[in-house]
Amino acid sequence: MPGRLARCAATAVLLPLLAAGSPAAGTADGARAGAGSLQTSFAEAARRYGVPESVLLGVAYLESRWDAHGGAPSVAGGYGPMHLTDLRTATGEDGGRGTQTVQRAARLTGIPAARLRADPGANVRGGAALLADHGRRLGAERSDGAAGWHAAVAAYAEAPDAATARRFADEVYAVLRAGVRRTTDSGETVTLPAAARANTAAAPALTAAVPAAHRAAPAQAECPRALACEWVPAPYEEYEGKDGKPDYGNHDKARRPHDQRIRYIVVHDTEGGYDGSVQAVQDPEFVSWHYTLRSSDGHVAQHVRTRDVAWHAGNWQVNAQSIGLEHEARLTDPDAWFTEAMYRSSARLVRYLAHEYDVPLNRQHVIGHDNVPAPDPEHGPDMHTDPGPYWDWAHYFDLLGAPLEPAAHADGRVVTIRPDYASHRPEYTACTDDTAAACPPHGSGAVRLRTSPAPDAPLVRDPGLHGDAPSSTGVNDTGARASTGQQFAVAGRRGDWTAIWYLGRKAWFHNPASAPTAIADDGATLTPRPGAGPVQVHGLALPEASAYPEGVEPKEPRPLPYRLRPGQRYVVGDTMPGEYFHAPGLTDETGAASRVIRGRTLWHQIQVGHRIGYVKAADVTVARPRSGRQSNV
Repeated sequence: MPGRLARCAATAVLLPLLAAGSPAAGTADGARAGAGSLQTSFAEAARRYGVPESVLLGVAYLESRWDAHGGAPSVAGGYGPMHLTDLRTATGEDGGRGTQTVQRAARLTGIPAARLRADPGANVRGGAALLADHGRRLGAERSDGAAGWHAAVAAYAEAPDAATARRFADEVYAVLRAGVRRTTDSGETVTLPAAARANTAAAPALTAAVPAAHRAAPAQAECPRALACEWVPAPYEEYEGKDGKPDYGNHDKARRPHDQRIRYIVVHDTEGGYDGSVQAVQDPEFVSWHYTLRSSDGHVAQHVRTRDVAWHAGNWQVNAQSIGLEHEARLTDPDAWFTEAMYRSSARLVRYLAHEYDVPLNRQHVIGHDNVPAPDPEHGPDMHTDPGPYWDWAHYFDLLGAPLEPAAHADGRVVTIRPDYASHRPEYTACTDDTAAACPPHGSGAVRLRTSPAPDAPLVRDPGLHGDAPSSTGVNDTGARASTGQQFAVAGRRGDWTAIWYLGRKAWFHNPASAPTAIADDGATLTPRPGAGPVQVHGLALPEASAYPEGVEPKEPRPLPYRLRPGQRYVVGDTMPGEYFHAPGLTDETGAASRVIRGRTLWHQIQVGHRIGYVKAADVTVARPRSGRQSNV
């Protein structure tokens, strides 16, 4: 429905996790816990408790990527590299036995609960003891090697259903087969060598250990087989509006991709808990999206069929041409929410959707809600900013199997933003109600843009977001920001600084050779046609008025407050005809009454700033990539 601007669900309700099994008698291990490096801690804990070291490393990687997060808990109340849970300490709530694994680990090891939460080495020992306890109950022996521990790994997940537990274990074993080497948030490098023989079959007895009420529902969701998904439908029904007139919600029936191509997959975060978000999407008077992903274990719920149009992006064209994924998270607290399990589930789902609907795996088509353009000038300040500067786009694209790498024959005309996420830590503010307070230092995939090549130069201004006011370092201020994977045409270089064309002007970012924040790339670029003058940028690529049939009022394109001037260049992300999805109201389930109005006007999608935009093809000329790389133009 064009008049509705989507917002992300924001009701925080934590889902209780279920315990699997009971703890064994404790052992006195507290005296030696936490000694040495993290790699050594894994080796010693594996030896002491009789678990394969590779499995212990793999479980910890999926739980935390081996990060300790400075002792801060996750949204599920999990602490440390092994994600030992203590929901009572983290939130004051009691979510069930599975939310208190710190206490079980304390009984098994003799290490005080406070130390298990705060000391990474002790935390690893506690996780090893829990994994060993699951192994004893399920008949696993260290001599079995990694292949014999699949059921114990699934039990360690403390998942609410068998399918999610099995998927967790499958992801751990995928890590074991691939291997990984990573520098943690404490600066330590941890290595898990690849093990091609880390194959296993899931344990048939696992389902019996999960209460019937929490087992996976029959498969109705559109998901890859390897993913634990459920179907929780959003309503499609009529209700009485605030003015007393009939209204309907909360999505539209369509026939995609038969009548309209799906071009985008939009990454959102919920700004609240999973349960509250899933409850909200079942309200006909609320907005909608296609999938919700749970932070603690990556579980997926689908709400709207992919053929149908959900109301999630705040831009009617993007709604009509996209699939929306909501991730349980708050963008200002990435360590608590952006879990490896959720990243991996999301990547599996996006790979599946991209294959089904021929969506290119690049940042012109896999976009954040913060990259969606305003539909008109008035709505620029209202556009959402999730998933924010702490979402790890580089890691996400690695998981998608589309790593962000330099072009083989780059000519220096285009760069792809690509700072090292862990070490790149620009200062952000306003993570709390105190808008002037600095956010805790954290890795980020975004670079800051300035008016000249100097660290004290003013930030570039975004007239669509701020009018005449300056941009800021606020975590939700996208006005002077370029994010990992986004491509821009180079406008100049000076010393350690690179300039790009951005919002109609030069914008400079720090890009030293010793710690580069961008990679050389190639791609089609466009510039205003000679004699055309400044080119208008739009937030909607609409058909011309003559394309609308009788009875459908033409939508008048309204340019955004950005202009492309002669000599400036912008990277082309796609080329498309002007389209408008017309939904006449509540229809039958087939969507036959809806229609796609398609014109003759061609548009180019560009990376105009932090958000994408559209320009008329007739107003510009396009230079093809010199490398021969495939282009969407």
